[in-house]
Amino acid sequence: MDFLKLIRYKNLLMILLTMVLTKYVLINSIIEFVYFTNFQFVFLSTSVILITAAGYIINDIFDIETDKINKPKSVLIQNSINIKTATFSYIAFTLVGFILAVYLCYINNSFNLISVYIFSILSLFFYSYYFKKKALIGNVLISTLCSLPIILTFLFHTNYKTKNVGDGILLYYTVVTYSIFSFLTTLIREISKDIEDINGDLKIKAKTLPIIIGRKRASKVAFFFSCILLIFLLITLNFNKNNALFLIYGIVLLLFPLLFFMFRLYLAETKKDFSKLSSIMKAIMFFGILSMILFKFM
Repeated sequence: MDFLKLIRYKNLLMILLTMVLTKYVLINSIIEFVYFTNFQFVFLSTSVILITAAGYIINDIFDIETDKINKPKSVLIQNSINIKTATFSYIAFTLVGFILAVYLCYINNSFNLISVYIFSILSLFFYSYYFKKKALIGNVLISTLCSLPIILTFLFHTNYKTKNVGDGILLYYTVVTYSIFSFLTTLIREISKDIEDINGDLKIKAKTLPIIIGRKRASKVAFFFSCILLIFLLITLNFNKNNALFLIYGIVLLLFPLLFFMFRLYLAETKKDFSKLSSIMKAIMFFGILSMILFKFM
């Protein structure tokens, strides 16, 4: 059970859900025939899950001292899992995930996508080792990585048939829309988490956004990106104004919660406040991705 916590199994299930919905609901609802098989999708999702799990492990290895301050009750490495086991797991997960990825690219004739995996593996390592301690750079990097499961699933589906050109264009822009949504929600949540974890980050002399400009100003930056997300959602809902189901879903489960988040963010001061904000944004992310189901009814 401790090892499952180490690899953030709930987050991994969210990634798997995102990829499943992207393939079997979003893509299959828009295009007529898919050449990317279920067998290949198993390899794709497994490789992404393993590499992501490895990223969580290496992040916890580098964050031992910080986590002792920010979340002392949740520190697993050195307490219930020794560093040697964690390091071996990181290497094994990364290696197996990459081998599966290379094999998938080979059987799918998509060798160019190997570079996406190499970028992801290196980014996860250097994020944990260095960029996490830098203002906004680490936040932007991890937000980009969080949007990759959607993009990668789409990129492996570029060989397909559609009834008309319009469906192909619709699929492309829909994937871009969900990727931007994933990027923005993750970025806002990461900034909120940096504000929440400022005490531990100070101990390791990190230069995160709230340390450099202060909690209040960092909150304003998070609020600014929340405004961008709000505008983005309003534009998206406007494009779907003729679809009553999508419109009601978006207003009730995305727009209202985001406005509530912004209100709480404006008033937030304590570590507990920012912890709750992180949970609210996670819920917005979940319902945003879940909205792919609506394409089955469009």
